[in-house]
Amino acid sequence: MSDPSPHILVVDDHRDIRETLARYLIRNGLRASTAENAAHARKALKAASVDLVVLDIMMPGEDGLSLCRHLVEAGSMPVILLTAMADDTDRVIGLEIGADDYVTKPFNPRELLARIRAVLRRTSLAPRERDPIEQEMLHFDGWMLNVARRELKDPEGTAVALSSGEFQLLCAFLKRPKMVLNRDQLLDLTTGRTPAVFDRSIDNQVSRLRRKIEVDPKDPKMIKTVWGGGYMFAADVKDQTE
Repeated sequence: MSDPSPHILVVDDHRDIRETLARYLIRNGLRASTAENAAHARKALKAASVDLVVLDIMMPGEDGLSLCRHLVEAGSMPVILLTAMADDTDRVIGLEIGADDYVTKPFNPRELLARIRAVLRRTSLAPRERDPIEQEMLHFDGWMLNVARRELKDPEGTAVALSSGEFQLLCAFLKRPKMVLNRDQLLDLTTGRTPAVFDRSIDNQVSRLRRKIEVDPKDPKMIKTVWGGGYMFAADVKDQTE
């Protein structure tokens, strides 16, 4: 039986960094492979299924940004960049071309592990791929959300304004109906970050969204609180093709 643990590919031209990190990831329940440059990374990606790439930006030959761009365009897997403290420009470019996160060198392996798990959690919750036209209209309990236009209308057809945070939160719920999502997952899905200690921003966003879509926000029927678990969108959701 194959190992179901997520497989991480560590790409760095410094042997001590990539080997030490790989051993740390393995000790913490992940599978890990290593590659010393982009060429070896491409071979490794063809030879085995990889769930996430930890990728150094500064490497001889093809640099990390070039490989990152290739991976993002191929839509194959998430990427976390390793960047030197002074490489702000490269870091920003990496995020602009689609890297999922970055960690500056020298890094704390525990922090990198937390970021890897956060990205894996976020990508594992991603809805299945669908044709763009199928994603434009989402209907729930008489309401309609035009995702492309970011427009929400109530059952009477009246437009209801949403902040950016409320829109992202509603999309996260509508694409995962009847699924319990905890605060960590909702933060990952809406802001791409892990929560700080005592971070209550998701609770505040849920409260504001309830005030806009629930008949009685104090007795919500759509966005249910799951005690000890998080929140669940309880209403049925249909798209325009159903």
